[in-house]
Amino acid sequence: MGKTVSHCCYGRVLEKGMHLECKCHGVSGSCTTKTCWMTLPKFRQLGYILKDKYNQAVHVEPVRASRNKRPTFLKIKKPHSYHKPKDTELVYIERSPNYCETDQLTGSMGTQGRLCNKTALQPNSCDLMCCGRGYNTHQYSHVWQCNCKFLWCCYVKCNTCSERTEVYTCK
Repeated sequence: MGKTVSHCCYGRVLEKGMHLECKCHGVSGSCTTKTCWMTLPKFRQLGYILKDKYNQAVHVEPVRASRNKRPTFLKIKKPHSYHKPKDTELVYIERSPNYCETDQLTGSMGTQGRLCNKTALQPNSCDLMCCGRGYNTHQYSHVWQCNCKFLWCCYVKCNTCSERTEVYTCK
């Protein structure tokens, strides 16, 4: 299960990762004129930072004032905790739905019966997609006529080719 996280600090991460870049202009590389500008961090670097923040996201709950029903602040959701999350932390109030199982309410079909890749180390790998339930192996044979040749006057001779394939689906 993942976390439905607040988007509060994406802009902060982007702003914090900005840095000054400069370029020199002049004859033979001399730096008689210098132009500088602020630049964003590399997209991959930003992705790594946000993924780390997501993995360390803090579960919080709203604390309501006694007079009005609106939340006044968020506190870390742990027994006997009265601490507020840091400004640099990514927070979430509710856990994400479990997309491994069918859930009519969220419209999730689950992953049962989905095709997966047995050898991949990516999101479509059987280990990740099947959520630890394992996978079924289906073997198929495909037979067709191949290497066909036209023989003199009105006759075609073909070989029979076949190919076996394996397909993997989540249990």
